[in-house]
Amino acid sequence: MNTVPAIDPTAAFTIEAETPRDVAGRDALLDRAMGPRWRRKSSEKLRRGRLPAEGLAFVARDADGRVVGTVRLWDVMVEREISPRRGEIGNCRALLLGPLAVDPAMKSAGIGSALMRHAIAEAARRGHGAVLLVGDAPYYARFGFSAGKTGALAMPGPYEKHRILALELDAGALDGARGVLKAAGRKAEAARLARAA
Repeated sequence: MNTVPAIDPTAAFTIEAETPRDVAGRDALLDRAMGPRWRRKSSEKLRRGRLPAEGLAFVARDADGRVVGTVRLWDVMVEREISPRRGEIGNCRALLLGPLAVDPAMKSAGIGSALMRHAIAEAARRGHGAVLLVGDAPYYARFGFSAGKTGALAMPGPYEKHRILALELDAGALDGARGVLKAAGRKAEAARLARAA
């Protein structure tokens, strides 16, 4: 089990890699924290039928082992202008973070911040170049996110343009990125069939 200490060593939670046994607890937590509408968000269109990026799904557990926080990162891609003079276009791979949620009864325990820092650090350790999310700039700015490189990016479906934020883990990773985010990475059905074989 991949257990890491929370930011405050005296805090009553740990952050661990999400496991299949966490799915029901995670979904119930998302319903409590965000209401059932979280399943209809534009970001969810990019996650539907996919698995989180390899090794980038985490839960926070309280002292009794209950899931009290969750964050997952997903593989996405957009177009990237490689050579503006010649009109060459390629793909730019990134991660989409979300949903991030904390049990409403534990909102001020530092769980959300600890999950964010852990997820970002692990994404960087695994060599990813950038993390995108849809959220409130004042909250996510403390983790280095901004709208500075997202002006040419769009989400599938309804969204508020100013809420698309990015954090480059590798300087220049989003240079020339443009267009609508598309799902990438592992499909859930393919992974299920591989496990059954």
